Amino acid sequence: MFNTARLQVVLEIARHGTIVAAAEQLRLSPSAVSHQLATLEQEAGVALVDRGPRSLRLTVAGQRLADYAQQIIDLMSVARDELSAHGEGRRGLLRIGFFATAGTELLPRALSSFTANHPQVELALILGQPSDLLPRLNQGELDLVMVFAHPLSPTPEVPFAKVSPLMVDPQLVVLPAGHPLAGRRLRLTDLADEPWITTLGVQGEVSVLELAARAEGFQPRIRCRSDHYEVVLGLVRAGVGVALVPSLGLRDPGEVAVQPLAHANLHREIGVALRPGNPNPVVGSFVDRLTDAAAALSQELVQRWPRVPASRSTTVPHRRSSATVARSAPDGNAAITA
Repeated sequence: MFNTARLQVVLEIARHGTIVAAAEQLRLSPSAVSHQLATLEQEAGVALVDRGPRSLRLTVAGQRLADYAQQIIDLMSVARDELSAHGEGRRGLLRIGFFATAGTELLPRALSSFTANHPQVELALILGQPSDLLPRLNQGELDLVMVFAHPLSPTPEVPFAKVSPLMVDPQLVVLPAGHPLAGRRLRLTDLADEPWITTLGVQGEVSVLELAARAEGFQPRIRCRSDHYEVVLGLVRAGVGVALVPSLGLRDPGEVAVQPLAHANLHREIGVALRPGNPNPVVGSFVDRLTDAAAALSQELVQRWPRVPASRSTTVPHRRSSATVARSAPDGNAAITA
């Protein structure tokens, strides 16, 4: 195995033609360069220079080795620059797990800002439920997972992850256009007699709506269950029933009445789960962008749905380093519409 420092000696001799000039370029003594050259010839098993009484020139073998030395040194320079870019977070791979409604506005906003400043970072975006994605975070297959939790359905802590809270996503009631209750400030009990479109549920067939209704003393009449908010909204538009939909699922509701409910626990807490000790240097930069996007979106939700209580919708944490955030993780539930 040739020593790269000795290969540099041959390369400088090829460039400058003399041992003295090569020594000056390498900041070595001529005797040190001669010693390196002699050692390299022993390792190669062939003469690399033709020494005349007043001149020195590379042999054919020496010139070939100088050509290879240039290629090796160029490749090492490229590798050094690329590794430096990885270490500084300018290049690399970021693997993100996210649930569906996070991918409508929150994630795209963060990615737009991130990719503008990190154009050489490759992205792998994996759509799924948090409960399915978190094990992949634990196994090192993902760098972060966007998660959510419902206060009415507490989720267990995830010991292998730390969660940075991002925003509160209020659950809003969606009614057919022209519904007699549209435009009024409502409580859940005001809708006790309405037919409902709801999700598949967090505990078997028990949805967040049903958990909230039970706490209010009634059993809602369910006409359909769907994990797709496009289906839910379509059925509401058709007058089939009313529904609870998180604000992130209402980007373009169209021809329905949307309004908040007077209920302290009908919202989702959205966060980003991180694996402690992850050496990927780009994670922190992206989490900062995600935190900024969540803060801006939370403020916009107040304008978009002005009757949403500000004390809930604008509860956004100050930015914290991904390495220092510690909180019980909302790990999501596979059956909850995301």
